[in-house]
Amino acid sequence: QEQLVESGGGLVQPGGSLRLSCAASGIIFSIYTMAWYRQAPGNKRELVAGIDRNRDTDYADSVKGRFTISRDNAKNTVYLQMNSLKPEDTAVYYCTGDNRGRKYWGRGTQVTVSS
Repeated sequence: QEQLVESGGGLVQPGGSLRLSCAASGIIFSIYTMAWYRQAPGNKRELVAGIDRNRDTDYADSVKGRFTISRDNAKNTVYLQMNSLKPEDTAVYYCTGDNRGRKYWGRGTQVTVSS
C-alpha cells in the first residue's frame, strides 16, 4: 500500500523556522520525484519545491532562498526546511511522490505563521 505521511507542521511566529518531513512507504522511494505543494484557504494548490531522483531541485519564486528541499533515500523521507517564515506561508502542506505519471499524495500538515 503506497503511503505518504507528513509531519512537522505547527504554529510559528513570523521569521521563525519549521522542518516538514514526509515518510514514504510502499514505493521505490529512490526513483520517485518528490515534491511539496501547499494550499491556503481560498487559493489554488501550488507547487512549493521539488527534488528528483538525481537530487536536482526546483522552487517556487516565493520561497527561493528561504526553503530547502532534501531527501534521505535510506529513510524513504523527504524534508522541507522552511526559514524566515512569513504569514503568507500559512497553508496546508502536502507531500507528493511522482514516477512516470503515477502520483501519490499525503494528507497534508498545517503550517500557520502568526504572531
